[in-house]
Amino acid sequence: MKNNNDYVTHNHDHYKDHRQRDLANRKYKDGADICIVGAGAAGGVLAYELSKAGFSVVVIEAGPFWNPQTDFASDELAAQSLAWQDTRLSTGKDALTFGHNNSGRGVGGGTVHFTGVFLRFHESDFKTKTIDGVGEDWPIEYQDLAPYYDKIERDIAVSGPKEFPWGSFHGPYPYPERNPISANSQVFRKGCDRLGIKSVVAPLAILSAPFDGRPPCISRGFCNQGCMPNSKFSTLIHHIPKAIGYGAEVLSDCMVTRIELDDQGKAKGVTFNHDGKEHFQKAKLVIVSAFAVETPRLLLNSTCSKFPQGLANSSGLVGRYLLTHTGHDIYAKFDDEVRLYKGTPVMALSQDFYETDRSRGFARGYTMNAHGGRPVSLAKNLAVSAGIWGSDLYEIMRDYNFYARITIVGEVLPDYNNFVTLSEEKDEYGIPRALASFSYGDNDNKMIAHGVAKANEILEAADGKAAFVIPDSAHLMGGCRMGRDPAASVVDEFCRSHDISNLYICDASAFVTSGGGNPTETVMAIAARTAQHIINSR
Repeated sequence: MKNNNDYVTHNHDHYKDHRQRDLANRKYKDGADICIVGAGAAGGVLAYELSKAGFSVVVIEAGPFWNPQTDFASDELAAQSLAWQDTRLSTGKDALTFGHNNSGRGVGGGTVHFTGVFLRFHESDFKTKTIDGVGEDWPIEYQDLAPYYDKIERDIAVSGPKEFPWGSFHGPYPYPERNPISANSQVFRKGCDRLGIKSVVAPLAILSAPFDGRPPCISRGFCNQGCMPNSKFSTLIHHIPKAIGYGAEVLSDCMVTRIELDDQGKAKGVTFNHDGKEHFQKAKLVIVSAFAVETPRLLLNSTCSKFPQGLANSSGLVGRYLLTHTGHDIYAKFDDEVRLYKGTPVMALSQDFYETDRSRGFARGYTMNAHGGRPVSLAKNLAVSAGIWGSDLYEIMRDYNFYARITIVGEVLPDYNNFVTLSEEKDEYGIPRALASFSYGDNDNKMIAHGVAKANEILEAADGKAAFVIPDSAHLMGGCRMGRDPAASVVDEFCRSHDISNLYICDASAFVTSGGGNPTETVMAIAARTAQHIINSR
């Protein structure tokens, strides 16, 4: 967006340093090789790799094309606009809360406001059924993704420790770890050290030195509000501009409502709505990268005579096996100020409890992140999720500066009964709203209890006093799981629909299990692998 003085007013058509305002002038009006639905973590990688390889690519995004310098603000309330604001319905024993911590809206998707924690899955994550007798095995292994993990980390200059103690990759990362770390992270590492728990400075998609014309982070602490200096990676500032440079076209503020098929049952393009008018984008190949809620919603809404139950749904599994991470926040109070708002939110973590240890009474495990946060979100979560009101809420917020926090990112086991489907209520586009049903299982609840207890031990070892726990979840995944058996999965190992050969579903919805750590790097590695498969197949 260099030298771009065209203030974002929900424009739709973007070329390098220029924005068109009329859909009639769009570049690939008469058809493109590839249409990608969604410009988030996966869609951005796909757009970049495929346009670089010479394909004509159109990316259609429901939200706006943000300009960090004019649209982002170092303000919690203003940043709420970065999340998916449309109504989604949720039910189940542990109904999910949608919004800022699990889905974005606009070019860049959730990468615009994620913490930047950048972790690889472990080898065991792809074989939980074989190794631990729970969940399901993926049709791919860690080694299938390893080259793409390497590539993504180099491409965006991930910063991290010289030695990472867990999993198969032990570093070093392309850029050195961030230094100094926040006070909250210092508290965490102090407690871990005293208990003999290993911890490291977190691998981050946040620069520790200049890269690609962007400055290193100066620890402003507004990663979740959109990084105005562009020190934090996002698809918005990295992959999408590079894709546009290779000829890709990005249509923002355009809501895709249906995937259309030809008489042979192959995808021929998508119908989308812009400013109340319906348009059609013709393409030889369609990739849906709209995230774990909107992807199943779009597929289920695209019924036709050949596929009356929705596209790619011959298995009946579109929307099923919805996954999240347990995201419980554990707080302790200290005598000295910690100031949770200062610095990058997550700068230290431990995966000492990531792998299965049956002596704990449950399978699989979790990552512990030293996780800073801001006061408005704390007050909201205390009232809404923890049920703390009145004088108790006032006293906590009065002493906000004295609290430290650890967040659990725990693996939830896949369950057929956790799903996304269409509700009877429709939105302004005439599409049924998404309805999600979610409940934790027995194994999940045992893991949560262990993680909360362990976090309290760490905080108390650092001289804090256990205070309160806020139940939470994050990182939606699943709903279109990959697999080799068309009767038991939605897409194959390259994210290609079993039912429609030129329809790909490539985002976190393809996850078979959730892993026990932040998933963005795996989403992007899968997207890079899918792109390479498409390039090799032409």
